[in-house]
Amino acid sequence: MSLTIATALQCAPQLVASDSPRLDLELLLCHVLECGRSYLFMHPERALSPQQAADFNALLQRRLAGEPVAHLTGRRGFWTLDLEVSADTLIPRPDTETLVEQALELLPNGAYRVADLGTGTGAIALALASERSQWSLVGCDRVAGAVALAQRNAARLGLANVSFVQGSWFEPLQGRFAMIVSNPPYIDPADPHLGQGDVRFEPRSALVADEAGLADIRRIAEGARSTLETGGWLLFEHGFDQGEAVRALLKGLGYCEVSTLPDLGGRDRVTRGRYDKTSAKEL
Repeated sequence: MSLTIATALQCAPQLVASDSPRLDLELLLCHVLECGRSYLFMHPERALSPQQAADFNALLQRRLAGEPVAHLTGRRGFWTLDLEVSADTLIPRPDTETLVEQALELLPNGAYRVADLGTGTGAIALALASERSQWSLVGCDRVAGAVALAQRNAARLGLANVSFVQGSWFEPLQGRFAMIVSNPPYIDPADPHLGQGDVRFEPRSALVADEAGLADIRRIAEGARSTLETGGWLLFEHGFDQGEAVRALLKGLGYCEVSTLPDLGGRDRVTRGRYDKTSAKEL
């Protein structure tokens, strides 16, 4: 008996560990059929070819084993962009769009230099580049595979105002910046969620930091003081329970106008601060 789109979508109850089983199946089918989601709703009776059915079932089994849909399809939507993803990087998530929104709120279109530290797929830098054509953006990552991936995304999207370089945090950067943004590792190594869901398949080095998840945030906040222009902004994504600690860290390092903003679920997610070298006390 042929597998149709309608019967394939009836497999959703099998994905008991997924937060969005129906969406998972739709994305896998779209990948196999090379179509948009609307096609699935318009042609539920379409039968998959034997090869398409075999490919879908293979992907379904891998999803049942826990592999992220983004890794199975090689794609993930972020902001208004369709990004290539790989096991070299974190999978872009909707909560990170809060960081993009806040960065766009702080600076208008103009001749500003902006850096994205630990860029991964390039999601943040590419989203900003797509909205601010006059900004000059650079994303850096210590993982060569991540830099190559971000470069491919930029080329495919035709975004010429962003470049990507390899190196740890500030090492490959030159000059000063009006803004530095980052979604660094911020999970406590003891967090039990590291053994659950998609994060099991993502690089641990992009997830975990010492000091209860604050070590890399501290390093970036310290280094940014000599890399930001006077009055420049620093913005972090962090854990929902880290807002107070990150605010205290930035204030202790001399940042002003420090505040924390919520994500789509109303949880603390992004903290920002401005560094004015003329008034801040170097620590």
